[in-house]
Amino acid sequence: MSSVLTDLFPHPIVQAPMAGGVSVPQLAAAVSDAGGLGFLAAGYKTADGMYQEIKQLRGLTSRPFGVNLFLPQPETADPAAVDVYAHQLAGEASWYETELGDPDSGRDDGYDAKLAVLLDNPVPVVSFHFGVPAREVIDSLHRVGTLTFVTATTAEEARAVERAGADVVIAQGVEAGGHQGTHRDVPETDGSGVGLLSLVAQVRESVGIPIVAAGGIMRGGQIAAVLAAGASAAQLGTAFVTAHESGAHALHKQALTNPLFVRTELTRAFTGRPARALVNRFLREHGPYAPAAYPEVHHLTAPLRKAAAKAGDAQGLALWAGQGHRMARKLPAGQLVEVLVAELAAARTALSAGGAR
Repeated sequence: MSSVLTDLFPHPIVQAPMAGGVSVPQLAAAVSDAGGLGFLAAGYKTADGMYQEIKQLRGLTSRPFGVNLFLPQPETADPAAVDVYAHQLAGEASWYETELGDPDSGRDDGYDAKLAVLLDNPVPVVSFHFGVPAREVIDSLHRVGTLTFVTATTAEEARAVERAGADVVIAQGVEAGGHQGTHRDVPETDGSGVGLLSLVAQVRESVGIPIVAAGGIMRGGQIAAVLAAGASAAQLGTAFVTAHESGAHALHKQALTNPLFVRTELTRAFTGRPARALVNRFLREHGPYAPAAYPEVHHLTAPLRKAAAKAGDAQGLALWAGQGHRMARKLPAGQLVEVLVAELAAARTALSAGGAR
């Protein structure tokens, strides 16, 4: 593992920041204490909400951790398309006895305010999703001692990450659960993402900075594979959703291994941006018609998802999941890290033994 990373965490395991309440301080602390890198997700929180979680996490662990930010998105949505989608969702609002959300509730996710907090109260790592932060932002974080990670889904995006001065690129394969971290939301490329092993190899040949591989990783053997392909560490999200410390809704945890949910799909149904989720009724009925409109669709559907959770209806939830979801294990997060480390060691031993023949 790159020395940039080994000083932060001894095991090449990063817990993905999962917005929406999954990546709570208890989860991040457990992963960091076990020798991985725990992460908080600042997405959909206020700056003060993020700050309070950082304070809580610091009270739980003295180990390094990270905080993830969403980049503000350009205004590219067609208001007419959002209105049409709202009309199509009227039946959902009636069914769950709630109102649709206001699609114009805000675009920047409090980005500037969150950056100000992170500059005043530096954390070990800040990562970015949905684009590349300005060079001055990365430089300002470096000046306060914070390392910067940025997601890329192509080799071209990875080169942009390196040019901006980031310390680490997170190579996110199409297998990953939740939102694809594409730098530009181009509907014409929906479904054309690159698989993780191919992506890591391409990024390794394109940039000189360390790579963290993300997408569908659930076992130590898969970590060994991405390390062999050129990554310095692996980022796992879905694997930690079922952890005891995870803040995921019980319905979400259960759905990952429920035979009722047999596959995942990239969809715009819940947020207007491509994100991988378990295929349920809401995704099937509305995915084909959802517009490219983030965060407008996210705001529009938020009350529906909240009402579905309250009603105990998994068919109306955004059940974010990577392609390896059926391999999820219900373990304490620290124990899961230990199991992954043991599996990684066993895979490396097997590889060495095979090469010695």
